[in-house]
Amino acid sequence: MAHPVNEWSAWPAPAKLNLFLRIVGRRPDGYHDLQTVFRLLDWGDEIGLRVRDDGRIERRPGPAAIPQDDDLCVRAARALQQTTGTRKGVEIAVTKRIPVGAGLGGGSSDAATALVALNALWNTGLTRAELAGIGLGLGADVPVFVHGRSAWAEGVGERLTPLPLPPRWYVVLDPHVHVATAALFQATELTRNAVPATIPGFVSGMIADNAFEPVARGRHPQVAAALDWLCGHGGARLSGSGGAVFLECEGEMAARGIAARCPAEFTAIVAKGVDVSPLEEALQRMRDN
Repeated sequence: MAHPVNEWSAWPAPAKLNLFLRIVGRRPDGYHDLQTVFRLLDWGDEIGLRVRDDGRIERRPGPAAIPQDDDLCVRAARALQQTTGTRKGVEIAVTKRIPVGAGLGGGSSDAATALVALNALWNTGLTRAELAGIGLGLGADVPVFVHGRSAWAEGVGERLTPLPLPPRWYVVLDPHVHVATAALFQATELTRNAVPATIPGFVSGMIADNAFEPVARGRHPQVAAALDWLCGHGGARLSGSGGAVFLECEGEMAARGIAARCPAEFTAIVAKGVDVSPLEEALQRMRDN
């Protein structure tokens, strides 16, 4: 169903955690073969969209550090427009909550939400697989957000197997450090030939390592400090190739109790892990209306 022109709609762009991350080889194209588990959260950014009938794609003033032409939401909208030939346009307003460079997938999730929501709002009719294909051209983490399920991932992160996970709450610490993914990938001390993991091995609880954690710890003292503090409460881990660290908790009260004691130099976020993206629920509400 096409959405009325000039009417704003709000769409969630959830954060993700990498519950483990291994690099198991390097590909001929220079990219790395990864294994990871993406866990979607019930917390993240919000993307406001207002359909236009003049074909223009514009972003309301957004993060100062991200020019409009570099904004992944704008790039996603342009890619969908180009692929489908639609004459519709959109005005985009991004409410950022996910820190940039945190390893929580903010830009990728924003792009995926733009693709999925605009496919519905513009009534362009692409399948989820087709949208994920467009998304992969924008970033390796975009497809998991397009498909909207927590998943086991391989390749550069695009080969996905939905993976139901037990209910868990998470304390996520932002150490206020922008960690550049490219710099971590280029680090000489990065382990690039780890033993491949298996889904049963992960489910057993034996696999929770992140190849980037020792590199980020060694290069960013604030990340090391956040890990050290959170490790005082359990098995804290780095998420993705960013600066955020997290601790898995079995209940909300335990997570909130830890977050309440967070040192002033960090910001603590409490979020629930979900198997189905909040974006899927928003899409269903639109269909029901």
